[in-house]
Amino acid sequence: MTDVLSIEHPREAVKVLRMNRPDTLNALDLELVAALHREFDVLASDRSTRIVVLTGAGRGFCAGLDLGGYGDVPGTEQSGAVHRTLARQDDIASLVQKIRRLPQVFVAAVNGPAAGGGFALVSASDVRIAAESAVFAVSFIKVGFSGCDIGTSWLLPRIVGAGRAHELMLTARKFDADEALRIGLLADVVPDDQLDGRIETCLDDLLAAPPLSLALTKRGMWLSLEMPSFDTAVEFENRQQALTSLTADQSEALTAFVEKRVPGYENR
Repeated sequence: MTDVLSIEHPREAVKVLRMNRPDTLNALDLELVAALHREFDVLASDRSTRIVVLTGAGRGFCAGLDLGGYGDVPGTEQSGAVHRTLARQDDIASLVQKIRRLPQVFVAAVNGPAAGGGFALVSASDVRIAAESAVFAVSFIKVGFSGCDIGTSWLLPRIVGAGRAHELMLTARKFDADEALRIGLLADVVPDDQLDGRIETCLDDLLAAPPLSLALTKRGMWLSLEMPSFDTAVEFENRQQALTSLTADQSEALTAFVEKRVPGYENR
């Protein structure tokens, strides 16, 4: 745990990353982004963690960039303004690139407002579940920047469709959890006091899959959005199926399904 990021292990194979700047609705500053980067780098070689729950402390998920001041990326203090700004931009944006590349499935437990960079973290997650009080906004254009930031211009159209995504990026309007569910941004919305329980149910479902099957499904479902043709996707799927069919965990999953029992995986 750091002061700005709490790391919890509520159950085997699950890690909760809780952004912990509640007084700012967990706004992103240099310290919080650095803490997230460090933990993402740890996850890259962590074979025991299969699922990461990303959430916020207090009443917010993440309000985006800390408008009170982000700070300079170490090593850029003597650089020009353009160089410092670009380094800061890369520092934040590379978080969502890491989420996409990591083998763990990321579940966004959206406990409150998610705007700007916080909205991007939600969009980059693999499963998105929110409390009824959650509100969302792309936000970037409202504070004078382009509405295309931190991967949002690529992620959002693929999640909710280009027409709706373009309107949200251009207007930066706030929208509630019910609309987010209706347009497909969220998998589910529950009363605030039921969010933890709904996340637990989601974890149960995800952990029922063999480790390699889960990781390859994450990789395949996102890569399929970039493939140029249907036939390319089928060829890619065929190779994933051949790989998983040769694992001991696949045999265990099949046997457990037939015997109507909980499988026991060994990641083999």
